[in-house]
Amino acid sequence: MRYGDEGPRVRTLQRRLRRLGYWLGAVDGHFGGLTQQAVFALQKAAGIARDGVVGPDTRRALDRGVRPQATLTGDGVEIDLERQLLLVVRDGSTTLAFNTSTGSGEPYTSTSGRPAIAHTPTGSYTVFREVDGQDDSELGQLWRPKYFNGGYAVHGSPSIPPYPASHGCARLSTSAMDMIWTTGLMPIGSRVLVR
Repeated sequence: MRYGDEGPRVRTLQRRLRRLGYWLGAVDGHFGGLTQQAVFALQKAAGIARDGVVGPDTRRALDRGVRPQATLTGDGVEIDLERQLLLVVRDGSTTLAFNTSTGSGEPYTSTSGRPAIAHTPTGSYTVFREVDGQDDSELGQLWRPKYFNGGYAVHGSPSIPPYPASHGCARLSTSAMDMIWTTGLMPIGSRVLVR
C-alpha cells in the first residue's frame, strides 16, 4: 500500500497504526499525507527504509507491533534526533509517535540575513512561549509554534520529509500541530527532551 490508495485494507492499516500509537488523524480508508507520516514514523522506529510504502519490511514491523520507546521519565515530549521521531510521553511511556524533521546540518541564511548552520540543540528544556497561529521568525514561518529553547520550537509545517531538513526546529504536520494545541499536549511549562 502507498500514498493515494483507498479502501478497507487502508482502513485496517490505519487502525493498526493507531493502536500502536502512530498519530494519523482520522481512520478514513484513504492513504493520504497523514497516513504516510505515520508510516514514516513506524519505519523510523523499526529501523527500516523510510519510503512511506507498506511493503514486506513495513508489514513485518506492523505484525511485530513495533513501538518507539522513550527515555524520558514522567510526562513531556521527547525528540529523538537519530531516528527523527517526536514522542509524546506520559508516565514514562510513549503514547503518541510522530514523524518529525529537525536541523539538517546544512548552512542557511536567516530571514535577517545572518548565516547559520541548521542544527537542533540537544538538552532538557521546557515550553516557555507559544503562538496560536503563524509566527514568522529568523528560522522561517512556523505554524502554532511551541518554543522550548530561544527561537527553537516544535511547530507545524507543510513539509515534513523523513530526514533532517529544518533550520533547527522540530517540524510536524500542521494537522498534528493543530491536534497538539486542541488537546493541550504541550502546555507552557511542559518538558521537552531533545537527544
